[in-house]
Amino acid sequence: MGEDSLPRATADWCRQRYGWCPRPDWVRVVPDVLKGMEVVVEFLTRPESPVALPVPAYMPFFDVLHVTGRQRVEVPMVQQDSGRYLLDLDALQAAFVRGAGSVIICNPNNPLGTAFTEAELRAIVDIAARHGARVIADEIWAPVVYGSRHVAAASVSEAAAEVVVTLVSASKGWNLPGLMCAQVILSNRRDAHDWDRINMLHRMGASTVGIRANIAAYHHGESWLDELLPYLRANRDHLARALPELAPGVEVNAPDGTYLSWVDFRALALPSEPAEYLLSKAKVALSPGIPFGAAVGSGFARLNFATTRAILDRAIEAIAAALRDIID
Repeated sequence: MGEDSLPRATADWCRQRYGWCPRPDWVRVVPDVLKGMEVVVEFLTRPESPVALPVPAYMPFFDVLHVTGRQRVEVPMVQQDSGRYLLDLDALQAAFVRGAGSVIICNPNNPLGTAFTEAELRAIVDIAARHGARVIADEIWAPVVYGSRHVAAASVSEAAAEVVVTLVSASKGWNLPGLMCAQVILSNRRDAHDWDRINMLHRMGASTVGIRANIAAYHHGESWLDELLPYLRANRDHLARALPELAPGVEVNAPDGTYLSWVDFRALALPSEPAEYLLSKAKVALSPGIPFGAAVGSGFARLNFATTRAILDRAIEAIAAALRDIID
């Protein structure tokens, strides 16, 4: 049970969990999603074309564009009245008009937690298709969606299958990132042909243990995941309720998916960036907002709530205590 079995396990999981039926023979194994993304940008998009990047964005996406020598065109994610963040489609259209040859979407989104609906994905795909652009869909967080079924971008239409390349792994759903294994799911014959022409040195490196762990997760891990998700969802709801109550002025979004919350501290006028301030005053380590996008991350921090309720409560109480003098 090795690398040859993983494409089948990946396809089985996608069919069973998401109602999407990728071809096993179009699934490719890579060491991690970021390496897969690097190869896709380098070899499956228009040479030297800029890449549209929704911001705030997972920090290593900036590094992928740097190492591939691609310029980025930042496209804002805009908060709706509901609290959800959606991609600014007019800005995406403008990015393609300016020459962007692809867009990276993270679905569910890190750090914002948006799990895109079929209609939202179809709109993104249709804009890309009209401009002959690619959609690079990082769906590593797909197993961690609350109250709805993950929708794979490549599944929403025939046009989507022609323009989308999907990146997945068991690493987020089952806490396996250190084992070095991910999958690139190709959705059309042209991409499968072009991928196999890429020198293997660009795409090799998945570990044997990681391959076996991903197979085990996809074939035998669903019941464990189904027990985990209600706990994470309860933590999400508790955080979104408790922190604003104890620290008025702090806004906490309740993500559709992931176990990450994008926390807004801008109303408090802190003397330094929130993560820096809270590490010093509360001894709570959050991810600083600015590395997710300098223009959109200041005043924000990302909080990981995938922990025990007791530890989460300690963090909430420590944050609130550190902010009390400023709030008062």
